[in-house]
This record gives sequence, structure tokens and C-alpha cells, in this order.
Amino acid sequence: MEATVALGGNPNSGKTTLFNGLTGSRQHVGNYPGVTVDKKEGIYAYNGYKMHIVDLPGTYSLTAYSEEEVVARDFLVSEKPEVTIDIVDASNLERNLYLTVQLLELGVPSCVALNMMDVAKNRGIEIDTKKLSDLLAVPVLPVIARTGQGRQELMDSAAEVAKTKQKQEPLEISYGQDLDGVIRQMQDDIEKNRFMTECYPSRWIAIKYLENDEQILKKGQEANPSLAARLEKKVEKISHHLQRTLDTYPEAMIADYRYGYISSLLRQDDVFHQKYDKNRLYVSDKIDRVLTNRFMGPIIMLLILMGLYHFTFTYSETPVGWTENFFGWLADTVSANLPDGLLQSLIVSGIIDGVGGVMGFAPLIMFMFFGIALLEDSGYLARVAFMLDRVFKMFGLHGSSVMAYIVSGGIAGGCAVPGVMATRTLRSPRERLATLLTAPFMNCGAKLPVFALLIAAFFSENEAMMMFILTLIAWGGALIVAKILRLTIIKGEATPFVMELPPYRLPTFKGLMIHTWELTWQYIKKAGTIILGISVLLWAMMTFPGLPESETEKFEGKREAVKAAVSGSVVQELEFADQDTQLSLDALALTQQLSEIDAQESETALRYSAAGRIGTALESVTKLAGFDWRTNIALVGGFAAKEVVVSTLGTAYSLGEVDPEEYTSLAQRLAASPNWNPLVAISLMIFTVFYAPCFVAVVCIAKEAGSWKWGAFSMIFNTALAFGLSVLVFQIGSLI
Repeated sequence: MEATVALGGNPNSGKTTLFNGLTGSRQHVGNYPGVTVDKKEGIYAYNGYKMHIVDLPGTYSLTAYSEEEVVARDFLVSEKPEVTIDIVDASNLERNLYLTVQLLELGVPSCVALNMMDVAKNRGIEIDTKKLSDLLAVPVLPVIARTGQGRQELMDSAAEVAKTKQKQEPLEISYGQDLDGVIRQMQDDIEKNRFMTECYPSRWIAIKYLENDEQILKKGQEANPSLAARLEKKVEKISHHLQRTLDTYPEAMIADYRYGYISSLLRQDDVFHQKYDKNRLYVSDKIDRVLTNRFMGPIIMLLILMGLYHFTFTYSETPVGWTENFFGWLADTVSANLPDGLLQSLIVSGIIDGVGGVMGFAPLIMFMFFGIALLEDSGYLARVAFMLDRVFKMFGLHGSSVMAYIVSGGIAGGCAVPGVMATRTLRSPRERLATLLTAPFMNCGAKLPVFALLIAAFFSENEAMMMFILTLIAWGGALIVAKILRLTIIKGEATPFVMELPPYRLPTFKGLMIHTWELTWQYIKKAGTIILGISVLLWAMMTFPGLPESETEKFEGKREAVKAAVSGSVVQELEFADQDTQLSLDALALTQQLSEIDAQESETALRYSAAGRIGTALESVTKLAGFDWRTNIALVGGFAAKEVVVSTLGTAYSLGEVDPEEYTSLAQRLAASPNWNPLVAISLMIFTVFYAPCFVAVVCIAKEAGSWKWGAFSMIFNTALAFGLSVLVFQIGSLI
């Protein structure tokens, strides 16, 4: 037998943890609200059952206030799962049961999973699950999703509900004499006209009209405009009455009565009992007195950030060295065993030096992801959002924008695509648009290899400090641009910010490893697929059409002239020498001269290539920012994916290497190049922070903003801003 099981619940109730435990999926579990924006799916095989598990977005209600609530409700109504498991935080029972009541009002076949029973017990909370089950008329099971305790019993109960296939009678709650009368009148009209009753219970539709549910109002106008107008008229009339008599409105009264119903349930027969004073400070509260203190909190936050960068660069140095040495050995081995020609150039310059330049930083990326996972799973990142809310309001953004920034790489190592998608949690369209346009300024995982390369080449003594400064630049730039946008093309009032702070939790080692490896593996897969493909394409563009025959003859003439300037015995010595031969001083000098001519020929060939011509054509403008033609090639490739900047530089400098027999890291090549210095490196890092998002992120921006004009705006505006800032930095730096 097959059955569809939906997992619903509030953010931070443990939904995704239970989903991972049931399906074996290694989906990321984030300890902050809004991590699950789209539903996630998996399979759970159980006693001959094949359960299709769907992890719905975390929601506080089923009223269409946000994208998550719309996604969750639409799935329950349209897909009609055999059973919905409502995950409830047992330590915050009254608030979490608000969603449970709405599920029951909708008539959804349900089981209630009382999660975090260990936390509830530590707070002196006792819950009689049998009595609560009887009162709600649905199974109620205690579980601890993090450890798996009670999971089997929960699935037994869910399977039983799915097997019976009994229709759940919608729960009816009294909302007071005024509203109950109106609800009955509306319900009669709805049933008489079969108004959307094929999808929703009639009483539920009436309640949604009273709550001014935008989605239901819109559907009602499409289904039966005249009846919809009559229902809206009744809502308007009762709203005026409640405002005159009770100074309230239907939506608030409905919420009050729901909480009153929940409170009466918990008081009956001692269903809920708390031994300790409910106002006492728990461990998380005591920690927050320090970590979220108005003055100490921001200082501690910056110290933690600096500590993360210090940890990453200090402990990743050795494995990064191992990785670079491996690719160096691989390049030398291929060079020694393949004859000179296009195949050797493709493998060494196009693949090994291209992809290897990106892969060399995989250990650093892994250490960064581990540190961020530790902060995220412990609950600290939610505190970062809380503390930054006041700052964000000053710049016309919403407190929820913080999470979109962090997901995009606000600390480092995120991705702009999920960051842009995370803006769905913002209800204000203007704040949402300002956030999704500036989130790509964060230092995503694709930018990290560029920063790591340039920092290693020119700022190896202050790696953590440079990364910290780049983070502040990204945040500062994003906030200033957001403020400008909010004052000009995206004007509008700010909306209030309400956020639930999850309790601090000690992350499990297994969870940290899964999180770290999953993100690192995504980086490795990208390097081995997308970056590999682009590297090979750019190698071809940097190789063909090649030098004209006239130019080749010029370099051949230079070699002959150099050989003619020395005695024939020296030339003969070189021709018959092998790797073990001890060369004379004259032969060594001749070797050096010939190598320099080879390098000049390689550089000229690169300039004559299709990519070289593009880079050279741009150089007349980009030299204002300190970028030469090789850097231009890399930056053009970076429009597809930022990692390509590193892989392209690796290929470009490999093709023009002075001594191809002796492998050196890309950082060493840049440090030795006359076209590079610390100022050029800073200029390029500034440009990398701000220039156009990768192509996938641009598509995502266009989709989320509802128009391609915003995708085009992000590419053009961001690149112009980045170039302007880089020119400013380089020109001022050159004068100092």
C-alpha cells in the first residue's frame, strides 16, 4: 500500500529533522525560521507500506499571509495527503497548537507529534498525551526527532490513520455570538451555491472571508463574483460593528477565540502541567542576556566572525598545500608522459590548471562550511538576525532580510540562489525586492576561491583580517545600495519584524559532518562539471586560432639568432642533454634565453586567440581599475560562475608560463607577475564582491521579482557599481 504523508508544523519545531530521520535524506537542517521554503520529498518504507513523505514549509498558521503558508495550504487542499503529521514543539505547546487547530478546522486527517519532549521535561512541563488525544480526536504521540525516540510509534499511528481512510470531520469552534451568527449565514449561502465546496469546508471558507484571506477572496471572485460580493459585504458590516462595540476586528477576534479554545483544552483534566515558574529564565535566556546584549552582543558577534576566519585559514593551510601539491604532481606527470601539443595543453592548462585552481581551495571551503554549520545548528545565526534588525531598519530593509543575506554568503560560503529564494519570507514586496537585489553582494562560496587566491598571493600574513574586511565591505555595500534603492526606485513604508529565537542546542557531530560534507560536495561537483566545461571552452578560446605563420617564423628566427650567438658545441650539448645531464654555464644561459622566447611566443599566441582579443579590446578601459587583458578574460568567464575567474587565470598563466617544466601554484605565479601587486589584488577583490551575479542567480532574481528587467538591472547596475568602486580604489591607491 502506498500513502502520501505531509509533515507540517511551525518553524523550528523539528520538521526537517524528523523528515531526515524518516527518509534517510541528507537535506540540510537549519536552526532558524524560514529555512524550508519549498516542500521537500522523500520515501519511507515501512511494514509493507511505501510512504511518500512531503516536508511542507514551516508555518504558524494556514492563513495566506506568506508564500510558505500558501504552499503548505495548497498542497493539503489539492494533493489531499492520506495523513498529515503536525509536528508540535512540546515546550511551546499553546502557540504550536494554533496551527493544529487550523488543520482540524480544514478537516485534514492528522496525527500530532509532540516533539522536543526532552526540552519540555527540562522545563518542568508534563503533558498527558492520552487526554490531549481524546480532546483533539486525533492521535497524539510524544517524540524526540533529534534522537529518533518515539518515531516508530508515530509512524504506526500515521499508517493506521492512512489505512482507515476515514474522512476527518472539520473542527467547529465558537467565535462568540456576533461572529457565529454571521458564519452560519455565510455558510448557508456557500453550501446553497456550492461555492468552492469541492475544495474547502463551507464553514472554513466563511472564516477565511472574515480573516480577509487574500487567496480565498481572489478565488471567490473568480468562482462566483456576485456571491463573493455579498460575502464581502457581510464581512464589512460585521467589521464595522465590532470596531464600534469592541474596538476590534474579526481576524483578531478569531485568533483570540482560537487561543482561548487551546487554553481551555490544556486546562481540562490537568492535560498540561508546568512544575516551574513559566516566567523563569532558562539556559538560552541566560546566554542571550550576554550574546544579544545591546552593547556587548555586536562586539561578540564580530569577534566570533573574526574567530571563524582565523580558524578557517589557520587549520586549512596544510590540507590546501597537500591539494596544491597533488595537482602540481599531476601536471608534471602528464607533461612528462605526453608529447607537446594540443592534447597536453588541454589536459595540463585547460583541465588540471583550470579545475585544479578551484579544487585547490576545497579544504578551505570545507573548514568554512564547518564553522558556519556550527553557528547555524547551535541557534546563534538566529541571534545575528535579531541583533541586526535595528541596523536593517535604518537602511529600509526588514529583519528577515538578514537571513537572506546570511544564506547568500553573509558570513562566507553561501549561495545567492537560495538567498534570493529566502526573500519569499518577506511580506512587503518593496523590502523583498530591495533584499533580493542586494543579497548577491554577499561573499558566496563561488567568490571564496577568488578571495583565497588573492589573499594567499599578496596578504598571507593577514588572511583572517582581510577576509573579515571583505565581509564588512560586502555588508556595508549591500546596505548602502539597499538604502539608495529604497529612497529612489523602490520607495515604501517599512514593516515590523517579529522573530522567534530558537533555544540554543548543542549540534551533533554527525549533523555537522553531514552539513559540511553536503555543501563541500556541491562545491566539488560544480568544479568537476560546470567549471570543467567552462574551463575547457575558455581553454579553446585561449588556444585558437593560434599564431599566424608569419609570427611563428619571427620567433623561430629569434631562436636561431640566439643559437647562432653561441658556439656549436653549446647547441649540441643542449640537443643531446637529458634530465640527468649537468649543463655548462653557457648551456644554462642559452636554455634561459630560449625559455624566455618560448614564454613570449606563448603570451603572443594567447593575445592572438579569440579570448585574448576580447581581453585586449577591454584593456583600454579596464586598465583604469588595474586589470590587464588576462584578468579581463577571467572576469568575462566569471559572469557564468565566479569560480571560473580562478580557473581561467590558472589556464591563462599556465599557457604563458616561463618554465613549464617546474610547477608553481597560481598564487605564486600572480605574486611573481609584473602586472600584479597588492593594490591590483584589492581592486579585483572589490570588483568580485559587487559585480554581476552568476547567470543562475540572475535567472532566479528575474523569476522571484516577476520580471526580467530586474535580472537585467542586477547585471548592469552591479557591474557598473563594481567597476566604479574598483577604479576609485586603484586610482586613489596609485596616488598614495
